[in-house]
Amino acid sequence: MEFSNAVIKWYAQNKRDLPWRNTQNPYFIWLSEIMLQQTRVAQGLPYFNAFVAAFPTVFDLAQAEEEQVLKLWQGLGYYSRARNLHTTAKIVATEYQGNFPSNFTGLLRLKGVGEYTAAAIASFSYNEPVAVLDGNVFRVLSRYFNVGLDISEGKNKKEFQKLAQEILPKDKAALYNQAIMEFGALQCVPKNPNCDACILATSCAGLQHKKVGQLPVKSKKTKVTNRYFNYLIVQDFDDNFVVQKREGKGIWENLYEFTLVETAELIDENQFIDQLKTTHFFGQVATDVCVLSSDVIHHKLSHQHLYIRFYGLKFDHKIPEAKSREEIQKLPFPIAIHNFMQSACFNSL
Repeated sequence: MEFSNAVIKWYAQNKRDLPWRNTQNPYFIWLSEIMLQQTRVAQGLPYFNAFVAAFPTVFDLAQAEEEQVLKLWQGLGYYSRARNLHTTAKIVATEYQGNFPSNFTGLLRLKGVGEYTAAAIASFSYNEPVAVLDGNVFRVLSRYFNVGLDISEGKNKKEFQKLAQEILPKDKAALYNQAIMEFGALQCVPKNPNCDACILATSCAGLQHKKVGQLPVKSKKTKVTNRYFNYLIVQDFDDNFVVQKREGKGIWENLYEFTLVETAELIDENQFIDQLKTTHFFGQVATDVCVLSSDVIHHKLSHQHLYIRFYGLKFDHKIPEAKSREEIQKLPFPIAIHNFMQSACFNSL
């Protein structure tokens, strides 16, 4: 109990005032936990506030159009979270009459809710004594107890889960789970933690063995694929633009984009422009072709690095399927494209 009590004491003195900590409403807690997967609190907080304002109840979220949900999520990344969020809201609203399952096992049945998220909701909303195990907790436990097991291997997760459950104070599950995650986020940080100012310094086995910088062990590295996106900003006589929805199970599913030409490598922009000048689009060639982004935009995703350029193609006739600036501003776009649309380069077209 020395460890858990020390972490709770630290939490009382150092915790951040966050809106999802001032409620036991499982809807708000679920919303925050889904948003904070792969996302820092500082980045996720404005999105949480925007979602709560737009969808104050799970029924409101369930009744929303997917494009509205994706638009609000725009820039947060990992868009499958938003789609799963919307799907789960519909399930909770219809099959559960708006009531989230009140225990860990029941929560696991919801789409997009894994063991960590189920444990967080179960403990924070219902104080069920089930330990959370996220990246912060992995790091704290591996360092404090000097556990050298590779956290990227599934079999070792069970060992960490067992350890986490053993040290969980059963009567303070919600408080302790919040505390250890906050401790990992603010004190026991990934790089260069201030161990001299740590409340656990005298009892931390990792520190005593000078292994803090080596823990947790994570051997598997993500294989990164490079992709080269050439976006054609097709603009017609009436200042409308051609956009399309991305479909399939690849990146940015159900988000919008401009006409895409993907190439196997980074191509010479002058040669590409010459090619575009003689290519027929919508029955004719463009009256004007130019490169809109001389610098290649490097956009990093978890498994892919995208190299993006934008080219402008103007036509002297109306394109029926093109949309106005006002219409496309309401659609959800990947953040790399959205940022381009906010730039002076696009607004000067």
